Amino acid sequence: MSNIDADDLLPNNRVKRAVRNGKITQLTRGASNRYATEGDEFSIDGKSFTITSVTPRTLGDFTDEDARREGSESLAAYKERMERVHPGDFEWDDTDEVLTYRFEPTS
Repeated sequence: MSNIDADDLLPNNRVKRAVRNGKITQLTRGASNRYATEGDEFSIDGKSFTITSVTPRTLGDFTDEDARREGSESLAAYKERMERVHPGDFEWDDTDEVLTYRFEPTS
């Protein structure tokens, strides 16, 4: 268990604000890099969060509930957003391996 830099896990200021405001409670990243482990903590503007789980999975495992935890209204909207924010270097493939980081506020 350690303190990590929120910038290492959270890709941009929009995501940081959404996490800070409770609109995003999990984030999924490619499995090639591990950004945190269960029990790690990070802070955004003085508010602390704890990583509650890090789960290996595939994109095909995703549900509408996962999409809502990541700040989208549905799985279809999440897929569209991922392809829009990663133009040319991301195409949804159900077999792609990812890590899902879940977190909750601690202060």
